[in-house]
Amino acid sequence: MSTATYTVKGMTCGHCVSSVKEEVSEVAGVTGVEVDLATGLLTVNSEGPLDLVEISAAVEEAGYELAGRS
Repeated sequence: MSTATYTVKGMTCGHCVSSVKEEVSEVAGVTGVEVDLATGLLTVNSEGPLDLVEISAAVEEAGYELAGRS
């Protein structure tokens, strides 16, 4: 099992959090997603290492920007 933390820019409400969680949850191999609105932190649990490009694309699909890995 692997855990990675990223920073998401542009989230302002609970709906933002839900959108990011939903999109990232659909990435192959992801087993859990937590999003903290106050800090912008996105924590992703997975079966193994994930492709940063796939996580970034999922965040962008939700309408936000991945600022980097924490």
